[in-house]
Amino acid sequence: MNIQGKIWGQTQCLFLKNNVEIHRIEAKKGGYCSKHKHDHKYNAFFVESGQLKITTWKNDYSLVDETIISAQQMSVVKPQEYHMFEAMDDTVAYEIYWTEISQDDIVRENCGGNTV
Repeated sequence: MNIQGKIWGQTQCLFLKNNVEIHRIEAKKGGYCSKHKHDHKYNAFFVESGQLKITTWKNDYSLVDETIISAQQMSVVKPQEYHMFEAMDDTVAYEIYWTEISQDDIVRENCGGNTV
């Protein structure tokens, strides 16, 4: 798939099917992405080489979490949480996105019944 240049480096979508998406990113030392959130997608960062700082503005409590991950480490951001990454070194990493289907994903207007 196409490589997309970014101010912080580049990204390439490797896989996009159903509820899973995988991107390979190359981030230059000091480069950082926008502060953003995903409405429904989880966003995992897996570092192949280098280091990423993942900053997450938590929804569950009043905290800004900063996690630094290195080669062979991963960090996951939940949907609806604002986050961004910064490359602490020249870094190759993978962003893995997915959505989860909840068995509780139902809104009932009535409880059903029997007409007989």
